[in-house]
Amino acid sequence: MLRHRKLTEWEGKLKEIFDEIDDYVEDSYGRLYPLHPSRSKRGGTSNKEEDGLFNIGASYSAGFGSEHGAGYVIEVRVATLENVEESVRSRIENDIVRMLNQKLDKAFPGKKLKAEKDGPVYKIHGDISLGTV
Repeated sequence: MLRHRKLTEWEGKLKEIFDEIDDYVEDSYGRLYPLHPSRSKRGGTSNKEEDGLFNIGASYSAGFGSEHGAGYVIEVRVATLENVEESVRSRIENDIVRMLNQKLDKAFPGKKLKAEKDGPVYKIHGDISLGTV
């Protein structure tokens, strides 16, 4: 699949941010639950999305029916068979959103991006344009 260079760069920066946040979340919460038996231990693969207790990322949404419009819906997966208490999940999500908001300004200066609740999900929204192409 052919992808535009600017989109690849934009999503690459976003992946770097999520990898940094993944390290923090693994350090802070990675021992709370046993790892799913089919999941590699932290550092067991070349991609943080594929190992450890957490997979943190985002998927583009056109924003139909959304309060904030188009953006990237934040996805937080916990790779365990245990039930993750809502209070723990909420604490983890709040940490992720706080860190994400700190890092977005540095990675995308002038874009005025923000991560916040959008209905039942968290979303990165703001100027997600790629500029002139």
